[in-house]
This record gives sequence, structure tokens and C-alpha cells, in this order.
Amino acid sequence: MLFTSLDFLAFLSIVLALYFSTPQRFRWILLLVASYYFYACWKVEYVFLLAGTTLVDYFAGLQMGKTEEKSKRKKYLLMSVFANLGVLFAFKYFNFFNDSLRAAFNAFNIFYDVPVFHVLMPVGLSFYTFQALGYSIDVYRGKKSPEKHLGIFALYASFFPQLAAGPIERSTRLLPQFHLEHRFDWEEFKNGFLLVLWGFFKKMVIADRLAIYVNAVYNHPADYHGMHVILAVIFFAFQIYCDFSGYTDIAIGIAQMLGYKLMDNFKRPFASHTVREFWQRWHISLTKWIMDYLYYPLALKATKKWQGYLVTFFVFVIIGLWHGAAWNFVLFGAFVGFALVFADITRPDRKKMTEVLFPQRFGILRRLHKTLQVAIVFSVFMFASVLFRSNSISDIPVILQNMFRQVSFSTDAIALPNFSLYELAIAGLAILMLEAVQWLQQRRPVFQSFAQRPLWAQYAVSHALLFAILMFGEFNLKPFIYFQF
Repeated sequence: MLFTSLDFLAFLSIVLALYFSTPQRFRWILLLVASYYFYACWKVEYVFLLAGTTLVDYFAGLQMGKTEEKSKRKKYLLMSVFANLGVLFAFKYFNFFNDSLRAAFNAFNIFYDVPVFHVLMPVGLSFYTFQALGYSIDVYRGKKSPEKHLGIFALYASFFPQLAAGPIERSTRLLPQFHLEHRFDWEEFKNGFLLVLWGFFKKMVIADRLAIYVNAVYNHPADYHGMHVILAVIFFAFQIYCDFSGYTDIAIGIAQMLGYKLMDNFKRPFASHTVREFWQRWHISLTKWIMDYLYYPLALKATKKWQGYLVTFFVFVIIGLWHGAAWNFVLFGAFVGFALVFADITRPDRKKMTEVLFPQRFGILRRLHKTLQVAIVFSVFMFASVLFRSNSISDIPVILQNMFRQVSFSTDAIALPNFSLYELAIAGLAILMLEAVQWLQQRRPVFQSFAQRPLWAQYAVSHALLFAILMFGEFNLKPFIYFQF
């Protein structure tokens, strides 16, 4: 059940109506039933998988809370880790490693006959697995007391707004909210509603429209060159951002309408001045999770600088692999890790060069330098996105080579048969609107303070967004990109 479907809108309307008419002590039941129904709409069998790992994590948390002895606590932590990562490996990574081993053995003419595991990966598996693991690690470290209410814990593990694609919430932040009384707040409801509309705009008007152009080029890379490929690469950068941040906006907006606060997942990443800053602004919930539970424990053991660089590189390979079980995702993570290490090694030299070429006494040169930094970071991300989006490893060099072949600015070299200049104009204007809103966001929280604006402004903005979605949105129900992860 996609957020952009009429089925979901009907489902959400019913949930909202029932939620605020249900006594507080029974609301967790309503939300839990709604969350499990939402997940069952994808594939009912996977509800039992979600319930099974939830029970394991709940039991492990209770047992860790009964003892201060590290060895006993560690035993139950490992139970949770093996249960969650075991399910993740079986459904997401088994075939990838199995096929890779088969290819390696076949290269040396060694017989290898482990069968393929024919199963569809559960939606949101990587997200709710990491959220559950975060809870177990927090309890083990003593940062969170075990949740004794099984129903509340099950709701934390399955909360429908962020179940399928995050944000990956922390137990210390989200779990306590399910114990609080949430009264209907009209201002919060309006703010959340506008954020949902903005998410629909980003998904349906920008991301799904750009997907038509991107898919045409990336699915047949040998057939396109020059501006077709250049535009497809640029468009995919905006497509994946609007697709994923659009989902996040909808999830945060729905939660806000219900009275819950979810963490921000994006903070204007395309305005970043360094690659490191970019990853502090992009998919923040995943980056913070990886930093807290993987990077810092490993980095603390690194006694030499090169070991720290190795940890950074390794962590981003893991981030790449988290996104998908394919070698292009491994390359994507490795490239980002290399870019971060390279930036850190060259920082002193780059700083000296900046002081010479862009002295502080010339303000216009400093502003030019900041603009160049943003452009370079965006270019690095576009290259990484080619690795990320390509359908196979063999497509990557084809796309990169064809970008610079026969570059022309004629109408035929820009438009596609299924993507006219009119479509390009709509996409371009929508992207400009996106950037304008994000520019305003850096100055003040536009959506968070929506209800404080004059009534005419509230109606004007909400109706303008709704009109744009209905007039220019794509209604062919494209799944959100991050659902596959």
C-alpha cells in the first residue's frame, strides 16, 4: 500500500478519525493493528517475520535488564543481533554472496551447486532491522531501560508511517512517546498536513516525472549519448533526493498529525560544502546509526591514522551494501569512502590553496569559493549516483563514456520521445520551486511554523500545492526507491 495510492489515503483517514476518538489507553492497540495491517498489505506472510523478530528483541531486552553482568547481557545482545542480521542475510544477501561464490568457483572450474533462495525480500527489512538492533544495543549499553509493555514495543518496531523506509528511529526518542497522552492539536495537525502535501509534491511532481527520463536512459545506456546522458545523471540526483526525502516528509507529517515527532532525515544536502557535510545532511538517521553503533566502536580501536581511514572506508562499503545486494552498491560505498579519506588527507593542502586563491579580504572571491565547493560536492554525488543507479557493473563505463560523446544542445539531443520539452519545462520549474523552498528553509522553518501564518497564506500555499499535484503529478504509482532496500 503506497503512500501515494487512494487506498492509503482512505486507510490514513480512517486511522486518524479512529485515533482521536479512541481513549488514550487503547490507542496503542489501534496503531499496532493499523501498522500490522499496513505491512500485511505488501505480503501477509512477512507479518509473521516481523512479529518473530519483535518477540526475540523484546525477550532479549527484558533479560538484559535483569542483570548487570556484562557476559550475561552480551549473550542476549548476541541473540538479538543474530536473529535480526540472520533474517536480513537470508532474505537480502544470501543470493548475492551465493552467486558471487558460484562465479568465483566457476572461474577455477570448481563444482558449486548451492541452490538459489527464491524469495521476495520483505519491504522495509533493512530499516526495521536496524531500528530493532538499535534498541537492543541501547539496552545492552544501559542507555535505555527495557520496554516491559510488549504491545508498545511491537508498535515501536512496526509504526506504520516510518516502517517501510524510515527514518530509522532510536528507542530513546520514539518509545517514550507511545507512553504519552497525545491530544488533538490543530496547529500541529495543519503543519503535518502541509508537510505531507510537500512530500507528495516532491514524489509525484518531481521524482516520478524525472523517473521517466532517467529510466529511459539508464535502461538502455548504449542508445544515448551527450545531453541525454548528462540530463539523466543530473535528473537522477534530484529524483532519488525527492523520492526519498518525499517519503520522509510524508512519514514525519503523518506522525505529526497523530502527535508524534520523528527525526529529520534530510537537511538541504545539495547545499553542502564538503563530502563529509553532505553525509551529515543526507539520510541522517542511517548515518547517525552507523556512526554510533559501528564507526565509533571501531574508530576507538584505531591507534594509527591509516587505521582510522580504513575504518571510514570499511564503514561506507557497509553503507553501500546496506542499500542493496549488488556489486554496484559496493562500488558506490567504496567510492564515497575513498572520497572522504581523500578529502581528509588533502585538507591541509587544500586549505593553503584556498587562502592563496580566495583570500578572505576579497568577499566576492570567498563567495565564489563556497559556490565552487557546492558544485564540486554535487558533482561527486552525481558520479556516485551513476554507480548507484546503473543496472549492472558493465553499464557504468558505458554511461560515463557516453556522457561526453556528441554533446549537442538541439531539441532532439535533449528531449525524448516519451519526455517532451513541455515535460522538461515542468520538471525544471518544479526543481526551481524545490530549491526556492529549501532556500527559505535555511532562514526559517517554513513547514514547522505554517499554522502561525495568516489564514489566507495557509489556504494559498496548501491549495497551490494540491493544485500542482493534481495537475502535474504522475499517478501511475511508482514505488518509492528505498522500498527495495
